[in-house]
Amino acid sequence: MRHDYRILLYRRSCMNKLFAFAATAVLGAALLISGCGSSTNNESSSGSKPEVLKVAANPVPHAEILEQVKPILAKEGVDLQIIEFTDYIQPNMALSSHEVDANFFANVPYQNNYNKDHGTNFVSFAPVHIEPLAIYSQKIKDLKDLPNGAKVAIPSDPTNSARALLLLQSAGLVTLKDPTGLTNTPFDVTSNPKNIQITELEAAQIPRSIQDLDAAVINANYALPAGLNPTKDGLFVEKADSPYANLLSVNPGDENKPAIQKLAKALQSPEIKKFIEEHYNGAIIPAF
Repeated sequence: MRHDYRILLYRRSCMNKLFAFAATAVLGAALLISGCGSSTNNESSSGSKPEVLKVAANPVPHAEILEQVKPILAKEGVDLQIIEFTDYIQPNMALSSHEVDANFFANVPYQNNYNKDHGTNFVSFAPVHIEPLAIYSQKIKDLKDLPNGAKVAIPSDPTNSARALLLLQSAGLVTLKDPTGLTNTPFDVTSNPKNIQITELEAAQIPRSIQDLDAAVINANYALPAGLNPTKDGLFVEKADSPYANLLSVNPGDENKPAIQKLAKALQSPEIKKFIEEHYNGAIIPAF
């Protein structure tokens, strides 16, 4: 019996070792498979490099807005790189030569004129914001109090002159020969019920001359340094559906590229609208 008992113990010992070995093997295989799967997943997530998207922009407010877009696009696998220019010519030159994928600095009338003058075919879309024109006065609080024969200044450069005339028309002060034209001049005024005297001045000079005027049309980039805020101080402000909204421009065919579409969507997102409204306090207004 003692011999049989030893044999039984021996067999049990062998079986236990066999089960332990088997369990270890199964566990090892599971860990190996799990490890391989984890390695594959990590490699997939870290191995896919973000797509680089270069956008030309003016420093304020365009580049500031794009900085807010960066983290939004990063989550979409797009590395937004902002190339700043301080003028209105180089962003389009960089786009035309494909040094950048898009630019963000101009409005439709400007880009249409540029296309016409330079033989380009930029596609402009996704309006983001307006740097609004507004009518200001130090003599009246309401346009209905504007006296007959009032002296009203507007910018003298062709683009902003036509833009100012459209604003005066929207305010009910004049009627233009072409009610929607972007090339109107003071000679195209067909109705002027209050006989206002429209005076063209260099845009930067108008804020300094406002005390000598009954009213003045001033662009936001000149109003702000003069301590004027369009939404707080303007008697009449350009609306968000203005054709002068700043927007994206790309080379023809690029507007449908996934990265460009992601950029357009991000620029018109609730986060960016909130940033524009809160950061610029009405001096820059969302156009979407």
